[in-house]
Amino acid sequence: MLKTTIAAAIVSICAAGLYGCDVKKTQEGNVTVPKYDVEKKQSGDVTLPKYDVTTPDVKVGTAEKTVTVPTVKTEEKKIEVPTVTVTPAEKK
Repeated sequence: MLKTTIAAAIVSICAAGLYGCDVKKTQEGNVTVPKYDVEKKQSGDVTLPKYDVTTPDVKVGTAEKTVTVPTVKTEEKKIEVPTVTVTPAEKK
């Protein structure tokens, strides 16, 4: 169930990311699979399609806003804390 939800979320994010892009195919793709029969009869050839992708312009900046933030106050108190004393072993 969790894997399905995560997969659906990833697909949705990818689809939303591509929604703002302008994609144009600039070349067709071609794959010729080599044929084998004890010895090779034909060489394989792979040509991948080419795409021009124009991404949207995204501007990130800052703006000054007034927000309510909690504050933390500290004070000094005397409390007892554990102590450790180590006495080194004596050489014989």
